Amino acid sequence: MAVKIKRTSAVGSLSITPLIDVVFLLLIFFLVSSRFSEEERELDLNLPSVSEALPASAQPAEMVINVDEQGRYYIDGAFRQPEQVEQILSRAKANNPLTQTVVIRADRKSEWEPVAIAIGICKKVGIHDFTATIDEN
Repeated sequence: MAVKIKRTSAVGSLSITPLIDVVFLLLIFFLVSSRFSEEERELDLNLPSVSEALPASAQPAEMVINVDEQGRYYIDGAFRQPEQVEQILSRAKANNPLTQTVVIRADRKSEWEPVAIAIGICKKVGIHDFTATIDEN
C-alpha cells in the first residue's frame, strides 16, 4: 500500500535570491581584500640593514640546575653553593624579567630537600616558570 505525501507550499516558495545576494557580497569582499594585500607588496622599499641585531622573538636559554646524588648544585657543569645559585638566578631574572625559565634536574638517588631549596631560590628571586624533574639515568 502506497503512502501519499502531500506537497506543501513551503518547498515551492523557497527563494534563492537572498542566497545569491550573500554569495555576491562575499565575492566582492574577497576581491577587494585581496587587492589591498597586493598593493602592500607592490611598494618598492629600500629597507635598512642591521648586521648585529637579534630577532625580537628570541627566547632566552633556560637555566638548568643539576642536583647530584649528594645534593650538590651544578650550573653549566660547575659546582655552585646555594648562595651562588641565588646570585646566578637573580642575574638571569634581571636580564630576562618575563621569560626566564629554570629546569631543576635531580639524580634519582638524591634527597628531595636540595630540590625544594632550589625551588625556594627560584621563588625568592621571582622566577615562577620552573620545572623539577628526576633524571632516570
